[in-house]
Amino acid sequence: MAGKVRLVMMFSTKGRYALRLMLDIAMNEGEGPVRIKDIGSRQGISDKYLEQIISILNRSGYVRSIRGPHGGYKLTKSPKEYTAGMILRVTEGSLAPVSCLEFEDNTCERRDECVTLELWKRIDDAVSGVVDHITLEDMLSWKNDKQ
Repeated sequence: MAGKVRLVMMFSTKGRYALRLMLDIAMNEGEGPVRIKDIGSRQGISDKYLEQIISILNRSGYVRSIRGPHGGYKLTKSPKEYTAGMILRVTEGSLAPVSCLEFEDNTCERRDECVTLELWKRIDDAVSGVVDHITLEDMLSWKNDKQ
């Protein structure tokens, strides 16, 4: 593989499943609150793991819980108001490719002479440029196009 560089950036199952969970709620909430059990069944994800993820999304104000026999979860905003970046950051944390870019203020002692910093900034900007401009509404549209 001489001459080829492979950058590996992996999102955890928590982030990937959070996107699927939010999409599932968006697709099905017209029928009322969406139950974790139903999401798990449709998405092939364990209810226990979805409970952990929904807890994070609930604490962040992205969903709200409806109690009772017809309870479940609803989005707190419309799908166009959620970006993939919002959902990934709340579940994954920073999406920065290197730790020195995790916060607004880069406190790395090598930042002034670091030759690779520009590369990492560009990668960070590219990732953010994608995930911060794609909404749940966009993904719903992609889903509808596949049907």
